[in-house]
Amino acid sequence: MYVRIRETNQVISDWEVRSYFPDALIPNDLTEEVLDSLGCDLLLEGPDPVGATVYQYKIIDGAEQIDGKWHVKYGLGPVFTDTTDGEGITTTAAEKEAAYKAERDAAQAHVARIDRNEKLRECDWTQLADSPVDKLVWATYRQQLRDVTLQAGFPWVINWPDAP
Repeated sequence: MYVRIRETNQVISDWEVRSYFPDALIPNDLTEEVLDSLGCDLLLEGPDPVGATVYQYKIIDGAEQIDGKWHVKYGLGPVFTDTTDGEGITTTAAEKEAAYKAERDAAQAHVARIDRNEKLRECDWTQLADSPVDKLVWATYRQQLRDVTLQAGFPWVINWPDAP
């Protein structure tokens, strides 16, 4: 549950209310009446943001009024900004975003390779000399599994081959 502080339009979680108002005697049950007495509004769940990419996630971006009721306003993150360290070296938002995307791609590729390796392990037996299957068909399938890393959408979109 989230709460909007009217004076600042700041959004805080229900568990932050007591620390935000340390001198107030606040009952355990945070009703709309209790919040109103503190100058706060209970926030309803707002609509999800649209247009997200695989690199983004939903973040709280304030509060907004919809049909006379206050709702959590969501945006997309992460948000990158330029920063300068103590030695005067600036890292741009674009550099941070590129590093973040490379890190996410690497993590996703790692998970995809684990899945691919498990699929390969599950059919290792097909390549044994005494295996009663068409080895060429299974060898082709296994090569298709190895080649998923070459697909255009890898690691985010993978068209897994069907097992024979």
